[in-house]
Amino acid sequence: MAEEGRPTRELAQRLTGGVEVLLLWHPGIDSVELSLRDQATGEGFQVEVEPGDAIDAFYHPYVYAMGRDVPHECGDEAPVRDG
Repeated sequence: MAEEGRPTRELAQRLTGGVEVLLLWHPGIDSVELSLRDQATGEGFQVEVEPGDAIDAFYHPYVYAMGRDVPHECGDEAPVRDG
């Protein structure tokens, strides 16, 4: 994703138990995104986080996803929302 000619920047990346966690900054819109993807199933989600919470969210991503209507992607299927 490139906004206003400024590409997304990866701030941090880790792989734990087959789950890839990325912390991304979109400078064109000054937004920080946490992205998780299970490498075995392809399922994952993205959630916007406050810049001041970015590192905490990176290390505790499920806490930041709890209580939010986070879409889970299942391969090439349409996103499914937990209810």
